[in-house]
Amino acid sequence: MHSKSINTQVFILFCLMLIVSCKSYTLSDLDYSNYVLVNATDSKTYKYKTYKARTVENLKGFTIAEDPEVGRYGGWKTEQYTATGYFRTEKVNGRWWIIDPEGYPFIHRGVAVLRPGRSNKHKVELNSRFGSETQWIEKETDFLKSYGFNGAGAWSNTELIKNSSNPLIYSIIIQPMRSFRNEDIKQNKSKYEEAGSSVYRYDLVMVFDPKFDEYVESTISEIASYSNDKNLLGYYIDNELPWKDDALDRHLKYLSEDEPGYVAAKSWFTDRKGEGASISDITESDRNDFLAFYFETYMKKVTTVLKKYDPNHMFSGCKFNIPNQELSSPDIFKVAGRYMDIISINHYFKWEPNRGLMEKWESWSGKPFIITEWYTKSEDSGLSNYWGAGWIVPTQADRGYFYQNFTLELLKSKSCVGWDWFRYQDEGTSNKGLLNSSYEPYMPLMEKAKMVNMNTYQLIQFFDK
Repeated sequence: MHSKSINTQVFILFCLMLIVSCKSYTLSDLDYSNYVLVNATDSKTYKYKTYKARTVENLKGFTIAEDPEVGRYGGWKTEQYTATGYFRTEKVNGRWWIIDPEGYPFIHRGVAVLRPGRSNKHKVELNSRFGSETQWIEKETDFLKSYGFNGAGAWSNTELIKNSSNPLIYSIIIQPMRSFRNEDIKQNKSKYEEAGSSVYRYDLVMVFDPKFDEYVESTISEIASYSNDKNLLGYYIDNELPWKDDALDRHLKYLSEDEPGYVAAKSWFTDRKGEGASISDITESDRNDFLAFYFETYMKKVTTVLKKYDPNHMFSGCKFNIPNQELSSPDIFKVAGRYMDIISINHYFKWEPNRGLMEKWESWSGKPFIITEWYTKSEDSGLSNYWGAGWIVPTQADRGYFYQNFTLELLKSKSCVGWDWFRYQDEGTSNKGLLNSSYEPYMPLMEKAKMVNMNTYQLIQFFDK
C-alpha cells in the first residue's frame, strides 16, 4: 500500500513536470509579469493565435510618471542642443533624436489622416458635435494632446492644422509619381489593362521617363508656402512604391524597346556587360546594383526639387513597406541614407518590430527611422474589418495592448524617432481609427496609448539604462 502511494505521488509529480515543460515550450521565454496574452489574427490568414504583448503597467522596475515639461514645439526640457529654428535629427550618446526648433529632444507620437470625415454621415456628426471644421481641429488637437499625441502624419488636413491656435506638429505628403501614373493611365488605358491589376504596371515606377520630371516640379513646387513654418516636421514624397529586387529583369523583359525605362535599363546593362549580354546573363550582383541605380535616379530627382522650394525642412522618405523586398535591402537603405533625413516605414504583417532588422536599417543607412503606418482592428467595433493589412483582435483593450507592445519595442531601438498610428478615424468598414465614424473615441485603446505617450521620455531613460 505504501509502495503504491509513492508510485502515485511520483506519477503525479511527473505529470506536473510535463505540464510545466509543455507550457515553457509553447510559450517560450514568457514572463507573466511582463506580458499579457492577446488573441489575434493577421489580415491574410484569418486564423487566430495567441501573441505576447508587453505592457507598461507590468514593466518590471519602471514607475509610471508623466514626461517632463515640454517646450513650445513639444520637445522635452531636459537637455538642449543646437537650435536651428526647424526640426532636425541628431544622434546623441548612441540614440537618435528629432531635435525641435528650440533645440529640445523630441519623439514624434502622431496619428495619420487627421482630417474630418468625408461622407455625409461624417459631415452631419461633425457639425452636430463641433459646429465647424475650425472648432473640430481646435477641440481634437486638445484631445489628442491630452492623451500624449503630439503630431499629425500623412494625408492630414494640413491647412486646418497649420492655422489652429495650438497646432500639432505635422508632416506633408506629396505624390508626384502617383500623379504621373494616374495621368498616364488616362492616356494609355489599354496598356495598363494589359499589365494586370498592379498599382504600377509590372511593379515598375517610371523614374526614367522625362515626363515624370514635369510632375516632380509641378507637385513639389506647391510646398513653397510651408518653407518657413516651424511646426512642420517634414515631407514624405510618394507612398509604398514597388522597389522590386528584380527591377532590371522587369525593365528588359516587359517594357517595349522604345520606352524610356527599357532604354535606360538596356544602356546600364550594356555598359556593364557588353553589347551581347541578354537577360539570361543577369546576376544577383547586377540586380542589386541596378536597383540602387534605379532608386537613386528617383531620389535625386525628388530631393533636388524639394530642397529648391524648401531648404529648411526634413525629407522623411517614400514610406517603404514590403518586408522581403526594400525593407530587407541593404542597397536600398544605403541610397536612402544619402538623401533622407529620416527613413519612413509602413509596418504591416508582423506582430511587432524585429530588433535585429531595426538595427540593420540604421547600420545600412546611417539614419534614424519613423513608423508611418501601423494599426490593429477590433471585432467589438461592429465593423467587418475585411479591408486593410492591420491585425484583428477581439476588443478595444486588445488594440491598446497591441499599441503598448509595438511602441515599447520601438522605444528599445535607439534609431526610432517616432510613429504615426494609422489612422484618426474609422474608414468605411474597417476599425482602423482612434475614433469611430461618429467621432467617439475608443477609450480602452486611448487610455493604454496614453500610458506610453505620456511616459515616452521616461521609458527611453529606463531602456537605455
